[in-house]
Amino acid sequence: MRRLLLFAPLLLITVGCGVMPSSEGEATDVARAVARKAGERLYGQRERTAEEVGRAASGIDGVEVLRITGTSTHDGDGVDVVVRTSGSAYEGWLAPEEVVVRRCFEVRVSPRSEWSEDPRDVDCPDGPPLTFAPLPEPPRLPYEELRAKLPRVPEGGRVDEAEVRRTLAALNLPPAIRTEVKADGGRVGVLLSVKGDGFDAQDCLLARVGPGATEVWVPPRIQRMPGEGGCTVGNALNRKPSPH
Repeated sequence: MRRLLLFAPLLLITVGCGVMPSSEGEATDVARAVARKAGERLYGQRERTAEEVGRAASGIDGVEVLRITGTSTHDGDGVDVVVRTSGSAYEGWLAPEEVVVRRCFEVRVSPRSEWSEDPRDVDCPDGPPLTFAPLPEPPRLPYEELRAKLPRVPEGGRVDEAEVRRTLAALNLPPAIRTEVKADGGRVGVLLSVKGDGFDAQDCLLARVGPGATEVWVPPRIQRMPGEGGCTVGNALNRKPSPH
């Protein structure tokens, strides 16, 4: 009996070590989590070309883009991106050593993709990471010019939507700047915006012309994030309160 009692702890230690995940496995899980986060960043319903998806993926920290297949997120099965990520874990008790691995995963970007789905393990393709030409700098939104040129209407006066439109036309804005004008309740709202990347805050400029007040402003960053509705002509007409 005493011999069996002495043997039992050794058996437990042996069995326990056998089911413990290896340090390399833990590091691989970390690398997979980075790829999963990349998939979450790329997730969305907006149609994008393979190049747009690849450029966005290459800008994510800890991600290298090695291969892209497909033409558009809305064509066929969408766009498949093979990314290489790294992960680390420690092994040993008294003097733990860091184990670092580099692994490749395939992330699918399509309207039918699911949020936070696990990327597929794949072999790393040969060759260096893909590079993408940077996008041209967006045009500057004409804050000072718009504020100086928009009409001022006295209290009790009437706002002329056509005059507001003529003012915008006279600014000779670059084609990359989208304009929207809407009249409502005796006021005219104006939106100037440039196309965003679908992830970061969008650049936009709002204005409202009403009897007794002409205002021009840039919404707070949180309101300019995708889905927040800050860069809309509706926000120009009915300004959202600033977040606290």
